[in-house]
Amino acid sequence: MKPNIPISILELALITQDSDASKTLEKTKEIAQLADSLGYKRFWLAEHHNMAHVASSATVVLIGYVASQTQNIRVGSGGIMLPNHSPLIVAEQFGTLAIIYPNRIDLGLGRAPGTDTQTAQAIRKDFIEQSQLFPQNVSELQHYFSVENTKSKVRAFPAEGTNVPIWILGSSMDSAVLAAAKGLPYAFAGHFAPRQMLQAFEYYRDHFQASEFLDHPKTMACINAIAAETDAEAEKLSTSLYQMFQNLVQNNRKPLQPPVDSLSDLMNGMSEEARFHVNQMTACSFVGSKATLAVEIKKFIEYSRVDELMISSAIFDHNDKMKSLRIIKEVMDTINADELQ
Repeated sequence: MKPNIPISILELALITQDSDASKTLEKTKEIAQLADSLGYKRFWLAEHHNMAHVASSATVVLIGYVASQTQNIRVGSGGIMLPNHSPLIVAEQFGTLAIIYPNRIDLGLGRAPGTDTQTAQAIRKDFIEQSQLFPQNVSELQHYFSVENTKSKVRAFPAEGTNVPIWILGSSMDSAVLAAAKGLPYAFAGHFAPRQMLQAFEYYRDHFQASEFLDHPKTMACINAIAAETDAEAEKLSTSLYQMFQNLVQNNRKPLQPPVDSLSDLMNGMSEEARFHVNQMTACSFVGSKATLAVEIKKFIEYSRVDELMISSAIFDHNDKMKSLRIIKEVMDTINADELQ
């Protein structure tokens, strides 16, 4: 295991039952401030559309808000769904953020729409074509950020020369191929689609081509992580996560639900098909006490060989989530300290 593995947060700004967007964004700010004070490295927000219980649809606006309310933590996108946007506009937006918050802005790019097909068409009529042009659009975006773009007829003020760090995000082999070919850092969405993660990381490392941005492979895995004082308490908290994926599989658009007493009863109550898909989507989830997570997360880091770790924590109660984030940071500090001895 490599020493000093950084830990970061992917925040989905999930609206819980009996809450609303206003309260959720206030909680998002408080989570970011806690992460900043604890020494988490990054705080990323994801672009989703037509989801009544996800408050991060205006992702760039929310990134700016979070950056304004924190001091040191890097704030970015996990990710911006590039086929939804003009590369020029993305460069202008993130270049502006980079100037306001120097050395604190990350730009994670994804190929998916972050929504359903009908909404994707409402966002951009040529979404399918733009999705196929994803590699070219990434190159175009990189050019807009570069100093060389000052000689172009179409310029991205004030992005030129900011060189905002770009990550390729993915949940399949396609993203690994692109990240390796472009010599860019690579983050995998293990928190909902872990099946090809290890294979994708292996391909990326084996085929990585050094670039002006990165001279060696750099990987990050996003996982689900829920911590509490005891394993039993953490398991109960995790039932909100499992209900979330159950509702996703069944296309049942509900806010994040409160925990139930028994995870086994919850799973047994699902149809066989739903249980199969939920188990696949949650296969990279780490739930437990500090002692349990210290063992399990260390094992994951060792066999995945990741350079960074990012966590997503779908926890219903705000105070429980804040406590979980404190415990998980303690876990990572313990793991890193052990490796230095």
